[in-house]
Amino acid sequence: MKLPIRYYQQLFKTSSLTIIFFLTTFINAQQNQQLTRYSPDKERSAAVQTIIVDADYTFDEALEGSSIPSSVKDKLDLVGVKYYGFDGKLHHGQIIVNKEIANDVVEIFKVIEEIKFPVEKVVPIVDYNWSDEKSMNDNNTSSFNYRFISGSRILSMHANGLAIDINPKQNPYVKNGTSIPAGSEYRFKDKGTIEPDSKIVKAFKERGWTWGGDWKSLKDYQHFQKKIK
Repeated sequence: MKLPIRYYQQLFKTSSLTIIFFLTTFINAQQNQQLTRYSPDKERSAAVQTIIVDADYTFDEALEGSSIPSSVKDKLDLVGVKYYGFDGKLHHGQIIVNKEIANDVVEIFKVIEEIKFPVEKVVPIVDYNWSDEKSMNDNNTSSFNYRFISGSRILSMHANGLAIDINPKQNPYVKNGTSIPAGSEYRFKDKGTIEPDSKIVKAFKERGWTWGGDWKSLKDYQHFQKKIK
């Protein structure tokens, strides 16, 4: 029996629609797979690293409770810094320093961040009720603290924000066989230890700072200071 032409026309139309449907489905699937493989949003999310905030004070909050002369306070600045912690993650901290050395501190901490030298924390000492001992025992990196040199009535370089102590537990103050903080020990290659030929020491010295690790009568491995006119 001979089928009418309309039958073949309808069959062709149906087949064409089926082919178009499958082709469209296949193309869409390929496009979706490509979008899944590369997503700008995912790329951006991967590039943005979470920063752990260790300190977020205002200037006045960071100096609260410190009986400092206004002549000293006027010379200070609160500087935000970034560094990798002992947990391997990026942290944000704050340090109070003399305005004269603020740019140095920013540049040096950029070096510290770039080389991923681990720093336990950087928090203004107000967090420790202005106790240098408590700050050191918590392995806190700090600068300004209106205090005297240990065992004397001479104002420390810290009293003018012109000295920085980094990772006190790994880089102790050592004199006559006694280490401060108590129980600390200076050992090369330990995480967070400042070594004589390190990029950190070089970064400080290039900017006119001196390192306590070079001193003869005692060693203060955590300590960097800069004299200004």
